[in-house]
Amino acid sequence: MATQDPSFIGFGEAAMAFAGGLSASGYDRKLAGPATRAAKLADFASLQTQPAMTNREAVAGRAVILSLVTADQARAAAEETALSIAPGALFCDLNSVAPETKRHAAQAIEQAGGRYVDVAVMAPVHPLGRKVPLLVAGPHAEAGAEALTAIGFTNVRIVGTTIGAASAIKMIRSVMVKGLEALTAECLLAAEAAGVREEVLASLDASERVRPWAERGAYNLERMIVHGGRRAEEMTEVVKTLDALGTGSAMARATTERQRAIGALGVAPTDTLDSTLALLNARLSPAFGCAA
Repeated sequence: MATQDPSFIGFGEAAMAFAGGLSASGYDRKLAGPATRAAKLADFASLQTQPAMTNREAVAGRAVILSLVTADQARAAAEETALSIAPGALFCDLNSVAPETKRHAAQAIEQAGGRYVDVAVMAPVHPLGRKVPLLVAGPHAEAGAEALTAIGFTNVRIVGTTIGAASAIKMIRSVMVKGLEALTAECLLAAEAAGVREEVLASLDASERVRPWAERGAYNLERMIVHGGRRAEEMTEVVKTLDALGTGSAMARATTERQRAIGALGVAPTDTLDSTLALLNARLSPAFGCAA
């Protein structure tokens, strides 16, 4: 009979943030390397988690498996786990990967008799640990949510029965979250190089106004529709400024293209975010920034 105690596939930062206080086992590829084995065994010992020296050993007889590997290894980890997964075992894929990657992983798990659960981790794992918000999706979402709650996760929400629904939310949200981080780096590195950091920060503070993202999104899109052409020309000069400083202009270049494409549509702005998005979807091709 499969044990309800979870097993971790991958024992890095996220798994370690979740493992404390659990009667769990786990496998990490670093256990196989002589140069990395001792440090990784110490990680397992620090959280009283039983190390398994192979994926097969970690998976065998486990009813709940939590996959927390690097994004480039998510599909491979599922395919390897599928070789040993117990019939009916839940494979909770908490990796930050595209919906298509999760669908490929799900196919391997389901064909082997396991039950695949698409899980998205929606905030940094520290300091929240098992209080971190989780979104759960797929045909086995309800069973997955129950298992995760039993393990001790306290903020679990089902967002659909389609594999990829949870990961789509996480991936698309990252456009903004990670994009703002990248924009921050590009802006502040240039401000520092130009010797104007304090003035730039003060200017940003002066123009900042907290508003819901639906309102902010509608406003931002309206500005691009009306002024995208002019703003693209301004951004061309921004690119020149950053290139002269030598601090990098990748984000500014992409902004220039997006502003120009939307500004070139020549349409009138609409009153709501729904109607604006419908308009842009009708007029833009799936290719980045290209008018249909």
